[in-house]
Amino acid sequence: MDKTTTTKRILSIDALRGFDMFWITGGDAFFVTLFTFFGTPFFLSMTHQLDHPAWTGFRFYDIIFALFLFIMGLSMPLSITRRLAGGASKNQMYLHIFRRTILLYVLGLVYNGLFDFNFETLRYTGVLHRIAFTYFFASLIVMNFKQKGQLIWAVSLTIGYWIILLLIPAPGFNAYDLTPEGNLAGFIDRNWLPGSMCCYPYGDNEGILTNFPAIANVLIGVLAGYQLMGKNSHREKLKFFLTSGIGLIALALIWNFIYPINKYLWTGSFVSLTLGISMLALSLFYWLIDVKGYTKWAFPFTVIGMNPITIYVLSAIFDFGMVAKIFIHGFYAGFGGFQMPFYELCILLLKWLLLYFLYKQKIFLKV
Repeated sequence: MDKTTTTKRILSIDALRGFDMFWITGGDAFFVTLFTFFGTPFFLSMTHQLDHPAWTGFRFYDIIFALFLFIMGLSMPLSITRRLAGGASKNQMYLHIFRRTILLYVLGLVYNGLFDFNFETLRYTGVLHRIAFTYFFASLIVMNFKQKGQLIWAVSLTIGYWIILLLIPAPGFNAYDLTPEGNLAGFIDRNWLPGSMCCYPYGDNEGILTNFPAIANVLIGVLAGYQLMGKNSHREKLKFFLTSGIGLIALALIWNFIYPINKYLWTGSFVSLTLGISMLALSLFYWLIDVKGYTKWAFPFTVIGMNPITIYVLSAIFDFGMVAKIFIHGFYAGFGGFQMPFYELCILLLKWLLLYFLYKQKIFLKV
């Protein structure tokens, strides 16, 4: 870890990143237990929004990872500009990109249980691995192509992946078989991906082939980042985010008829839909925080957003629930049916207090 400052940061990016990370660092578990506690048909149906569909379709929880990739792209123009302005050469930038990619990938292995030393069952892909992969290729594209070229790459990767699925069958199946057992991406994972797989029986949720369309989520985030850094008025920026978001969502809904929205396969319609939602979320946070100046409500999210990788990894390797029980076990039973929501809320608060301590100390994990 190193120490840094928060000067000249675009606050809406940190807050949006924190809102995104909130859900996978305890917010999901808290609201599931809360909705279950209420027990009405409406609230029980809301619990399904905090889980992924069995295969095709879309729920709220599907936006979380895709939004994080978009936000990673948002930050790239600013971070690259800062480094170059600070005197970094292109070769130094490439070295930084390579080091960060390796560190992210290794953290992903640690998250998956690297220190169990069971390499035959270790999962070699996952969330941090996909972040590393998409960061690496998106960074190289940003370093070597202007905005038009970056857009072409985003479209080409998305359409190219679709064409591959359209034309190349998995052995024993027809081309464009998008079923769990017959899709080409799953076949590649089953035959060439070592270790264990997740999160469906015939492939990996963050497998080999599906990494490539995910790069588009980062690259479109980069283009949105250029808009944030640009000299256009707030109104023009918001118009760009809103129109782009609505257009991408409309494209996804139309495309869905022939190319179903599917997070497991990271289909083009999924890319388009998640990018559209990401644009709308950015427009809301940007309008509230950077345009209207309403920042106090977003502070809890900002604290999370300044250290997203830290809390993600710690949540996997450290038992926050055990620590929470040390403080609440004496009066835990007194909450009756509200025990589980209270318990999950305490875990969430404990994680936030740790991040708040790091925030006050200006300690941020830079990967």
